[in-house]
Amino acid sequence: MKILAFAGSTSSKSINKQLVEYAAHFFENDKVDILDLNDFEVPIYSADREKIDGIPERIIALSNLIYEADLLLISLAEHNGAYTAAFKNTLDWLSRVPERKAFGSRDIFLMATSPGGRGGQGVLEIAANRFPRNGGNVIGTFSLPRFYENFENGEIVNAEYKSNLISSLKAANLYS
Repeated sequence: MKILAFAGSTSSKSINKQLVEYAAHFFENDKVDILDLNDFEVPIYSADREKIDGIPERIIALSNLIYEADLLLISLAEHNGAYTAAFKNTLDWLSRVPERKAFGSRDIFLMATSPGGRGGQGVLEIAANRFPRNGGNVIGTFSLPRFYENFENGEIVNAEYKSNLISSLKAANLYS
């Protein structure tokens, strides 16, 4: 299976990137490409810009990577209860690639983490409802609350949350 993994954040210290990198290690027998959203930075979407300049090459490249994948492993950062501006902008552009859905009918395992007790549940709810309309098939979700208490040295240290992630991956038929 070919897996495309990334965080919906452009922070150089993204806790969601750390989480997606950790989750990717459960797919040791698969090809996992971990992307950095910074590599696909584009101008703010506007219909006028699209009409003048077309779809940015970086967005077409990202769309191609999505279409080459069997599974998307995405961990979304939450800003004010929703996506980060960078991720929303990327999604806006992806939705404009001609003759394609943003997520290309791919299975998606969604995750989120935050320093707080809700663990990004707000953005997970938004994404789980929105992504199917953009061609994504959300097959599972996982939320890690209190990141700095429950994640150290590149892994989930809280046994209950680690077990919850594994159970969520198993329920999505992604882990045996």
